[in-house]
Amino acid sequence: MKNHQNKKARLGQCLAIVFYALIGVFCGILIVMYLERAETQGMSMKSQILAFLLLFIAMYAIMLVQIVIHEAGHLLFGLMTGYRFCSFRILQFMWVRSDDRIRFKRLHLAGTGGQCLMAPPDLTNGTMPVQLYNYGGSILNAISAVVFLGISLLCPAGSLSRTILLLFTVIGFAFAVMNGLPLRIGPVNNDGCNARDLARDPESVRAFWTQMKVNELISEGVRLKDMPEEWFTVPSDEAMRNGITATVGLLACNRLMDEHRFEEADRLMEHMLSLDSGVAGLARNLTVCDRIYVELIGRNRSEALDTLMSREQKKIMKAMRTNPSVLRTEYACALIAHRDTAEAEKTLKAFNRAIETYPYPGEIQAEQELIALAQQAQTPAQTEA
Repeated sequence: MKNHQNKKARLGQCLAIVFYALIGVFCGILIVMYLERAETQGMSMKSQILAFLLLFIAMYAIMLVQIVIHEAGHLLFGLMTGYRFCSFRILQFMWVRSDDRIRFKRLHLAGTGGQCLMAPPDLTNGTMPVQLYNYGGSILNAISAVVFLGISLLCPAGSLSRTILLLFTVIGFAFAVMNGLPLRIGPVNNDGCNARDLARDPESVRAFWTQMKVNELISEGVRLKDMPEEWFTVPSDEAMRNGITATVGLLACNRLMDEHRFEEADRLMEHMLSLDSGVAGLARNLTVCDRIYVELIGRNRSEALDTLMSREQKKIMKAMRTNPSVLRTEYACALIAHRDTAEAEKTLKAFNRAIETYPYPGEIQAEQELIALAQQAQTPAQTEA
């Protein structure tokens, strides 16, 4: 199962590389065509270099704009179908609704450029609108691409303005395809995957509702352990092949962690990770991160820790060094496994900096409790060292 998951992860990484390479190729062709035309019109070499730098910078700025457009599409179509605003994130900059106010926070999720999360409408006969919300980002990317293409035709052929507008068009269509087709690109399922999973299995709609509802309450500061227990019923192994349904299984693991039922949590996490399920990418690595913590404060077996702390796991944890759960685990590792109090203190300071702008107060409280448990797990010999 692990090899199968690794193959899927590598395939996702390859697809991401191919997609971004294709974007670069098409954008490069547009830039070269502009520079060749500029040269025939007598533009100086200095001006050509400046134009190249401008278009190169514009290409990355346009990607950022298309990320904003994409997340705005989720927001727009979500509001149209009965959802309510929870949070809107671009890169690590996040706006969260809390206590009927919009607050600015920071959250970094490796491999994601943005995210719009919303509170779901009530279920009616076990269902609710899900397709427009999931496809909304790709729809707006595609619409923007068509609009930019139309405007570009009004500009002089070969002009700088037309080239920039065509870059908007290419990148907009690329974003629509990358997110609309059901592909696992990078560490998380894309919107097309989610929409496909929801269409295949009507029961996954309830799982999707649960996921969104849990996020709504987390935004309001509610702990997982204080939410209704029936939301966290572990799906069957077969049901967890669906990526949306598998998320409920992960939430059940997280709730057990919040309740400090560590042995139960570890058994469930180990079982879920052994399945050929929808648990993949970033969610999988964060689950392994929790298993490492449980091992550290429990049996603390070096061979088990070596197995869990694979090269891929270390890479992901390094990329997620501002995430409180990752910092909590690294703190426990420095304190208990390595007996390095200086490194533990350094990591604790990083943890305290991270939670200053972290958007979810309930999760902060839960992580602080786990930090305290790691401190209590030290043996006298470790403390003296």
